[in-house]
Amino acid sequence: MTSNNHLEHWLAQERDILATLDAGPGPGVATRDQIAHLNGLQQMQAMLRGELPYAAIAKTLDFLIVEVGEGIAIFQGTPRAEHLNPMGTVHGGWFATLLDSALGCSIHTRMEPGRGYTTAELGINLVRAITPKVQRVRAEGRVIHCGRQLATAEARLVGPDGTLYAHATTTCLVFDLPAQSKG
Repeated sequence: MTSNNHLEHWLAQERDILATLDAGPGPGVATRDQIAHLNGLQQMQAMLRGELPYAAIAKTLDFLIVEVGEGIAIFQGTPRAEHLNPMGTVHGGWFATLLDSALGCSIHTRMEPGRGYTTAELGINLVRAITPKVQRVRAEGRVIHCGRQLATAEARLVGPDGTLYAHATTTCLVFDLPAQSKG
């Protein structure tokens, strides 16, 4: 598949997902009652089907989740002029947010009901600048290890032509979520 074919596929997938998300509850946070019976993968799949709200930051920074699977999460982002640093390239914080989302959500897919996680360490290597001439990039996160207390994942930020823009790793603390208070 050529770079243009990859981009066309990415854009078509983006249109379909945005239509589904726009028909759903929109940005926000799912309630405990909505997700208590679901494992992390089921939660992410429900979000992609427009049944649960998606993270508001995705709308703010113009990226979205496009695929999830067991231990895998892929986000697609659109570099915009609003994301530029004073040198005219995309700010490292945008890279970091996209990669952190893919890393965290890949780990999220491995959580059992009643389990949660939080980032303890995030390491990012930016290897090539992004400008708004790059139409889309994808952050592809994959779990390396998911244990009872720690989980690790790695991610790559790539363009439709396969260009690597950044790579990252994370270590997350895994824990039982506090019991929901009855009241």
